[in-house]
Amino acid sequence: MPSYRQLGKLPPKRHIQLRNETGGFLNEGLYYEHVVTTQGFDRAYSIMYHLRPPTRITASETAGKIELRKVDEQELRHHHIETQKLARSGDPVTGRVPMMFNEDVVAWRSKPDRPQAELYRNGAADEVIFVHQGSGILETVYGKLPYRRGDYIVVPRTTTYRLVADDIQKEDHLVLECFGQVRVPTRYQNPDGQMYLGVPYYERDFHSPADLLTIDSETPTTILIKDRDRLTRVTMPHHPFDVVGWDGFLYPYTFNAWDFEPLTGTTHLPPPFQQTFECRGFVICTFAPRYLDHHPQAIKVPYVHSNVEADEVLFYVDGEFGSRRGVGLGSMTLHPGGIPHGPRQSCSTLIAASF
Repeated sequence: MPSYRQLGKLPPKRHIQLRNETGGFLNEGLYYEHVVTTQGFDRAYSIMYHLRPPTRITASETAGKIELRKVDEQELRHHHIETQKLARSGDPVTGRVPMMFNEDVVAWRSKPDRPQAELYRNGAADEVIFVHQGSGILETVYGKLPYRRGDYIVVPRTTTYRLVADDIQKEDHLVLECFGQVRVPTRYQNPDGQMYLGVPYYERDFHSPADLLTIDSETPTTILIKDRDRLTRVTMPHHPFDVVGWDGFLYPYTFNAWDFEPLTGTTHLPPPFQQTFECRGFVICTFAPRYLDHHPQAIKVPYVHSNVEADEVLFYVDGEFGSRRGVGLGSMTLHPGGIPHGPRQSCSTLIAASF
């Protein structure tokens, strides 16, 4: 996980009163402590301090369902999906189009044509938003998080956010809805929790909110909440971005693909050497620009291989890819287990999963 961070006002110890010098909501004179945990109370958590109770709800209503329909595929084969041809539609949340899914992950493509209409929260999954094109600010309850082209934006479940683009017509995202927790690979960290020397990135490459977005407003505010396939719209009597301080290990952050330092060898190194994140049931790898295989007898494109325990999904980001012709930027290819793939059949963000 990313390292410990803190921002804004905090009491000297957790679960200790943080006094509001202005009197506070209902004149109680306290900020409202809010503990956000993952996997019960056994793993990473953060503690926030609100101007008003985060439990205040004035209305709750169903907002429909997003049903994922599986294609009736009659044969086992490779697939090439030209997602760059998708028309712009919806906002950064409502315009998402599902491409592939299983019980661990849903891969969506998003090419919005309008700004995000209301606040959004995924109540059941972490999200990894890969910014293929675009830039802007992710406004969250933890503060403002700038993003740019090539960023992985990792958003922990239950985080309320709004994506504010510099130019909505340039936004182009690959969104992974992850039902397990997104983590830094365990093997990249020493027993003290620090990144090993020699792994593909360092703590400085991870960027968290640097500025709070404390909104003190009694204006009714709606939040669209996604819980698997169910959508719920709740109304709070105040704006939920009323946090004056927080600390912990759980918060949204960015990591840019161009900050990935690829490991190379005299011959081709397999995808585990390019791993960026791990999650339940799948991993995310980054095939960043690197010095290609330089052994005098090296095969210059990846050797043919058969997936035994996982399917491979590749998303083409930039530059040229040596092992296959005909793919464009924004293409996705699926290489299922059970049949071999390689030159002219392989693929550069990689999702290795059991779809």
